[in-house]
Amino acid sequence: MRYLANFIKNDLKKKMVFVGGPRQVGKTTLAQHLLAADFASGRYFNWDFDEDRHDIINKRWSKNERFLIFDELHKYPGWKSWIKGIYDVQKKRHSILVTGSARLDVYRQGGDSLLGRYHYWRLHPFTLDELPTGMSGEEGFKRLMTIGGFPEPLLAGDEREARRWRRERLDRVVREDIRDIESIRNIQSLSLLLELLRTRVGSTVVVANLANDIHVSSNTIKSWLAVLERMYLIFLVKPYTRSLPRAIHKPPKVFFFDNGDVIGDNGALFENLVATSLLKRLHFMEDYYGYRYELRYIRDKEGREVDFVILRDGIIQELIEVKYADDSLARPLCYYAKRLHPPKATQIVAELDREFHQDDILITSPLNYFTRPPWQQKEE
Repeated sequence: MRYLANFIKNDLKKKMVFVGGPRQVGKTTLAQHLLAADFASGRYFNWDFDEDRHDIINKRWSKNERFLIFDELHKYPGWKSWIKGIYDVQKKRHSILVTGSARLDVYRQGGDSLLGRYHYWRLHPFTLDELPTGMSGEEGFKRLMTIGGFPEPLLAGDEREARRWRRERLDRVVREDIRDIESIRNIQSLSLLLELLRTRVGSTVVVANLANDIHVSSNTIKSWLAVLERMYLIFLVKPYTRSLPRAIHKPPKVFFFDNGDVIGDNGALFENLVATSLLKRLHFMEDYYGYRYELRYIRDKEGREVDFVILRDGIIQELIEVKYADDSLARPLCYYAKRLHPPKATQIVAELDREFHQDDILITSPLNYFTRPPWQQKEE
């Protein structure tokens, strides 16, 4: 079962649990697994199903059902006040799990705050440190690069079917999910923005340029980027500038939760794969340990750039450079490692036969780097 299952099960003993993540990432499967494996009785409700929606609105379920699952509940106007009332009155009777394909900690149409009543987890697609049972690392890497990490296409392993699945998923998210919870009328231009972003993975997002390409205002582009982030389609990596007087305040870079969404060469695909894998780890550590983690990049006025910087509570933990085939030590990584003195500095190379150290920097392969996920470790 998925990497969050045991952590969610433990949290359900204390509070409600909210699970956010992209559409079709496996939230429903995870919830139903918990229901079947860990609860003698319970019920699954899906807001998109008419009968379930009627029962949700009218609070129709048995008091003997120990586990209640509410899927896509964020589409219910006022859902936070609704679930707050249910929890405050029935928390001793039911364990409650709420799942959604939008960021449940962002949408606040409900009025009263739920602070202190729930734990929030973010479920990500499969990555190299969480592959389906029986899949080798080599096969997993191949599929993640060509198909992406979402369960259905990854398990099927068919690139043609994966393309059909992806087109249908993107169309449904844009034309149904976003329409349900956002006041966006120009869906066609939003779809065009998404297609442009697919070709610019790992590149900076210049709002003014995108606005000119699509013929909308810069404020509209900013608003749409925020929507695409809330729907777990993309995430933005901002520049790190603290302690670097020569750093420049560049725009953020764009990456996709689904590696299969990327249109580009192997370098772009691999950089996105590493970005999604790192973000998955940081989200887990943030949700479990409670620290504030950030994924950034560095670039200064001389053009020295490092792909990723991991921060914990604002303090650099690791510098990471990503290369597809070049195993020679990147000069900017060496420069920043000497200047910033991070606990770790790493260069991840896709096509690497054997890892080695140079100038106290680890040059390693993705299969080696992603062998010890944080959900299998004790806090260091």
